Amino acid sequence: MKIVIIGDGKVGYRLAKQLSEENYDIVMIDSNEGKLRTAIDKLDIFCVAGQATDVEVQKEADVPHSDLVIACTSMDEINMLSCLIARRLGARHSIARVRNPIYYKQIDMMKKDLRLSMVVNPELIVAKEIARVLIFPDASKVETFVRERVELVEFPITEDSALAGMALKDLYDKFQIRILVCAVEHGKNEVVIPDGEYRIQAGDRLHVTASHVDVDEFRRKFGKRKNKIKNVLICGGGRVSYYLATGLTKLGMQVKIIERDRNRCEELCELIPKATIICGDATDHDLLYEEGIREADAFVALTGMDEENIIMALFAKNQNVAKIVAKVNEDRRVEMIEDLGIDSVVSAKTATADMIMSYVRARQNSYGSANVETMYQLVGGKVEALEFIVRSEAEYTNIPLKNLTIKPNNLIACIARENRIILPDGEDCIKVGDSVIVVTMSQKVQDIKDIIVSNGRK
Repeated sequence: MKIVIIGDGKVGYRLAKQLSEENYDIVMIDSNEGKLRTAIDKLDIFCVAGQATDVEVQKEADVPHSDLVIACTSMDEINMLSCLIARRLGARHSIARVRNPIYYKQIDMMKKDLRLSMVVNPELIVAKEIARVLIFPDASKVETFVRERVELVEFPITEDSALAGMALKDLYDKFQIRILVCAVEHGKNEVVIPDGEYRIQAGDRLHVTASHVDVDEFRRKFGKRKNKIKNVLICGGGRVSYYLATGLTKLGMQVKIIERDRNRCEELCELIPKATIICGDATDHDLLYEEGIREADAFVALTGMDEENIIMALFAKNQNVAKIVAKVNEDRRVEMIEDLGIDSVVSAKTATADMIMSYVRARQNSYGSANVETMYQLVGGKVEALEFIVRSEAEYTNIPLKNLTIKPNNLIACIARENRIILPDGEDCIKVGDSVIVVTMSQKVQDIKDIIVSNGRK
C-alpha cells in the first residue's frame, strides 16, 4: 500500500514512523529540507522537498499512483487544497486534518466537493477524550467502541482498593459486575494480557472493557469519587478548550476558562455564553487561588506549551484537586508526568494518529473477512485495542471460542451483536455482522484471523 504523507510535523512524523514499521510504502512531502533529512536518517521512507500544493511536487512524490494521501500540515487550507489536487491527479483516497471550527462545521458540505475520504479534527478528538475522563473521573483514560456502546477504561489500583490481592477469575462471583480485564500495566515496564489466575496488585493499571452501564457500576463500587464532577477549571483558551467547554456546559457542568489573550477571551465569551471566561495568566498561583482552584472538582491544563501544562498540573495536585488532566504532546514528557502522579494525560498527536491508523488498517484489509473500524494504542503503544466488523464467513466464524486456539498475548475482549454486548466465554462464537474487539500486544494484526492459529480447532 503506497501512502503519501504531507507535512513533517508531530502527527506526520508519528504516522510515518508507525506506518513504515508496518512495512507500508511511505513518501513524505514537506517544504523544510532540514526536517526531511532528519526523517530520512531515522525512518525507512522516501522524502520530497517542496510545496504540497504544487502539482509537480506531488507528481515527483508519485501521488498519481498512491493508495492514500494524508495531509496533516499546520494549515487547514493547505491540507484541503493538497487533497483536492491529489485526488485530481489520481490518488485513490485522501485524509485532511481540519482544525478550524468554522471549516469543521461545514465539512460535510465541503467533503464531497473536495473528494475527501476522511476528515480529522485533532482538537475535537482530544476534547471528547477529556470529557469521557471527566464523566468517569476515577479512570485515567476512557476509549470507546461500537458507536460508544462499549468502553475501555484505564483504572489505577491504589493501596486501599478492594480489588488489590484478588484473582481476576473471582471478580464476577464476588461483585456480580460484567467486566473483562483485558490488559494490565504492572510497574514501569511490564505489560500482560492476563488470564483468570492473575492476581491484581496495588500500583497496577487495569484496562477494563464493558458496556457503559457496567463500567458505571464498576466506578460506583470501586472508585474513590462517589460524586460527579460539577466544577471544572480550564487553563488555556485554544480550540480544545472551546470544544471541551461547549460539551461540558451542555452536560450541566460549571466551566471556567483562564486565557491570557484578551481578544481570544472576547471570542470565547461570544462562542460559549454559559462558560465563565477570565483574562489572565493561568501560571499565576494567586490568580488560580482567586478563581477557586481549591474548590474545583477538576483541573484541565490545555495551553500550547507542554511545560506550562505540566507545572500547572503539579500545582493543582498540590492543591488536592481530585481530577487533573494535562495536554502533553511530547512522548518523553508523558512518561515523566505519569511518574509524578498525574495519571490523565492527553495528546492531540496520539489521538489523531490512532484515528488515521484505523482508517489505514481498514483500507489495507478491505478485501478481508473483517475490517478495522476503530483502533487505540494503550500503554505507550505496547498494546493495541482494535474493533473489527466481521463482513463475511471465515475460518473462525460460528465456532465456539473454546475450539479456537488464540495466539499468545491476544484476547477477544468483547463481541457486539445487534443490541447485545457480549463479554465472551468459551461457549460464545463470532458471527457475520458482529463487532469484535481484539486486544493484542502484536503491532501487525489486520484481521481477526491473524490472532488465531491456523486449523486451530482443538
